[in-house]
Amino acid sequence: MIIYVDLAEGSTEAAAFRDAVGRTDVRDVSWRYAVPDVRAVLDAVRDADVIVALHVPDATLAAAKRVRWLAFWSAGLDRAVTPAVAGALLRGVIATSASGVHGPNIAEHVLAMMLAFTRRLPEYYRAQIAHRWERPPDDQTGGIGELSGQTLAVVGLGHVGLALAQRAQAFGMRVVGTRRGDTAQSGDAPAVMVRSHVDLDSVLAEGDHVCIAVPLTRETTGLIDENRLKRMKRSAYLYNIARGPVVEHRALVRALQGGEIAGAGLDVFETEPLPPSSPLWSMANVIITPHVAGRTPHYFTRAASLFADNLVRFARGEPMANRYDSKRGY
Repeated sequence: MIIYVDLAEGSTEAAAFRDAVGRTDVRDVSWRYAVPDVRAVLDAVRDADVIVALHVPDATLAAAKRVRWLAFWSAGLDRAVTPAVAGALLRGVIATSASGVHGPNIAEHVLAMMLAFTRRLPEYYRAQIAHRWERPPDDQTGGIGELSGQTLAVVGLGHVGLALAQRAQAFGMRVVGTRRGDTAQSGDAPAVMVRSHVDLDSVLAEGDHVCIAVPLTRETTGLIDENRLKRMKRSAYLYNIARGPVVEHRALVRALQGGEIAGAGLDVFETEPLPPSSPLWSMANVIITPHVAGRTPHYFTRAASLFADNLVRFARGEPMANRYDSKRGY
């Protein structure tokens, strides 16, 4: 079995895959991290059984006549499954994602935003920049609250959603969330009330903090629209670490400007980079990060471990973890 990994030759990232797999037939051939000799790359992948990559260019896929498995090392495949890849899937090629690699880091990113809003840190940071001491009177809270006792609503209890739920529970929060299907209780996160996506409106209405953690599919594009935002409490905060198009941009701007929700922590946007003209930049009730929630020094170690586990299943002809389903869109 020949495995090609699209990471820079000799890099620590590529080494993580080689070490996790423990095989000598893992070869580095990068079309992403180096300016390759295109002909050399095409020649190299002709005998590949497995390709590990963030994306696979059409020409590369066409040259890989023997490939049976595309192991994408991204958690979401909305950008990786091109028409050419979709065609390969129809021919029986397997595609898998690295879903699960982001659980701890994205959960911590959202929790940081939640704590920042609850403890009024953006407000105090602006005062710090202006050299202003804006401490509320001793007999007032100044709007400072606690996560303890508040409700977190997680839209999409996958790996990231469950990791966030577990951390939120450690802060004394009540957690309710949606999951595809109609399970009433999740064994993965004890005490998390799990509901079907058909109950989304009622879940949104319960949250003091609402985190969007669903993959981008035809069904989830525009999922959080004007009507859904109106379902939320006026005192609630929305967090999007999924994909920008899941939340309708204009509806969100209107909801924030009109006080229909208290604020938003946003790491992803319909258009990236977020245009300088966007009103979101200047809103005091918005925290913006530039699509970095997924960054972690442990990314490739985790992705390699997931791949190694799946490689055993692949070799044995067993069902693959994180296998892409074109009907679901993830």
